[in-house]
Amino acid sequence: MRAISRSASSSVGSIAAATRTESDPDALEPIGDHRIIIHLTATTRSRCLATGEKYLRRAGDIDLIPSGTASGFIAETPYRSLQIRLAPGMLAHAASKAGRLTSVRLGTHHMLRNDRIVLLGQALESDVKAGSPSGPLFAEAVGMALAVELLGLTDDAPRDITRLSDAQLQRIAAYVDDNLDQPLTVDILCREAGVSSSHLRTWFKAAMGVTVHRYVLQRRLEHARQLLLQGDRKLSDIALEAGFSHQSHLAKWMRREFGRSPGELRRSRN
Repeated sequence: MRAISRSASSSVGSIAAATRTESDPDALEPIGDHRIIIHLTATTRSRCLATGEKYLRRAGDIDLIPSGTASGFIAETPYRSLQIRLAPGMLAHAASKAGRLTSVRLGTHHMLRNDRIVLLGQALESDVKAGSPSGPLFAEAVGMALAVELLGLTDDAPRDITRLSDAQLQRIAAYVDDNLDQPLTVDILCREAGVSSSHLRTWFKAAMGVTVHRYVLQRRLEHARQLLLQGDRKLSDIALEAGFSHQSHLAKWMRREFGRSPGELRRSRN
């Protein structure tokens, strides 16, 4: 592992950042700071050390590990990440400034999507690479801005959001279309949207008029239909590329949804 790191301290806490290149299992032992890990590599297949589940990590995916919490995963290939350590004092100070009187309880999040956290991390990474010319006040300002973002993820955060934003819906749609040949579960998509699974189920149906499962099925079928109309590839290959377990599975759903078999659909292009 290669790392370039810098740290800064203030009266309200400290922040440290390191850019790392990993080639070994990333097992994170409990420490006193909160950890924000921003994935920098385009795509990396990984397996969670705790559950054994497999995930496809992409650039911009965020793992949030609260202080005192262990975590980690095994990556199939080397990858780069920006790892930020944020003292709990910074989060507590941000909560106090926001008028939050109760203790702040930060939960674990994996493969979270948050554009502001990524932008703040990129600003900190650029300063780290340049040798921290902006000084500790810049790092402290970034740390406090990150703390404000984390407040929205705490267990006692206000629940005044009642729908998915356009950006969240676009991220879900893009992720589904890019990964039709991969397992697509509600848990994976809720991490993409940055909401709980129960909220995703409710808000997605309210926005799209169909359930998450139905939407994924529709996108798989449409992709398979386009492949059928474009050429003469084997039906078994098309089924796998569209995310169906086998060609009879695809044929069943095509007859049910389109009223025609794959062969009939293919012949309809003539």
